[in-house]
Amino acid sequence: MEEKLELFTKQLKPWLYLLDEGHLATGYVVVGDEKVCVIDTMNGFSDIKSFIRTFTDKPVIVINTHGHPDHIFGNVYFDEAYLDPKDNEIAQSFIDLPEFKEACAKYGFKMPPFKPVNEGDVIGLGGKTLEIFELPGHTPGGIVILLREERILFTGDSINHHLWMQLDSCTPLEDMVKALDRIMFLEERADFILHGHAQGFDDISLMRCMRNGLNEICEGKTADDKPYTWFGGEARQHPFALEEGKTYSSENSVICYNPK
Repeated sequence: MEEKLELFTKQLKPWLYLLDEGHLATGYVVVGDEKVCVIDTMNGFSDIKSFIRTFTDKPVIVINTHGHPDHIFGNVYFDEAYLDPKDNEIAQSFIDLPEFKEACAKYGFKMPPFKPVNEGDVIGLGGKTLEIFELPGHTPGGIVILLREERILFTGDSINHHLWMQLDSCTPLEDMVKALDRIMFLEERADFILHGHAQGFDDISLMRCMRNGLNEICEGKTADDKPYTWFGGEARQHPFALEEGKTYSSENSVICYNPK
């Protein structure tokens, strides 16, 4: 928030915008007949609400797919946001960071309260219906959001080409495999995935491909895995295969994890 990053916008459909904040995070704007929904507000460098007001004055709601800062800090431009309560503690830990508090004070921002969103919740925008499903793994309260009419699944960081599972707050890998298996029926309800760091659509098969990669780690098929250095130390990274003949936004797909 102390610096300015350019907001790149891409209109994927007449009613759907991809927001790319300095190539650090991706959010989405879904425009219904009656309301607009923002899915993830990124790092707070960009006034998403002002962007929305350039093309509509419809009421806006915000849904955060999980509680990490690159998905929630932009909430400061709105009055409220929805988050799975199981991620409230994680979100608050970042909201309480001194540097974030200082930036809010400097610019006169205030983090709005979180409203609970839970599996089974259905949010109507007018001609566009969003349905919430829990997917704990990357965080305990991670959710994915199905846009029913358009068969698009918004997955935040829970399903993507560079899955972080090395954080202390991540669930055990075996538990995430079970969580994915529980909602694998969404393959039949969606054709495409839009995740929290994407530049375009991924085929829904990314969901199963990533699940298979997680299972490979659980089964110990990790002999060729390479080190992965990140700001918290060193982990391992496990590549997982994508399906031939399908369209993906990236061909390089890995799961980062801590070896046992």
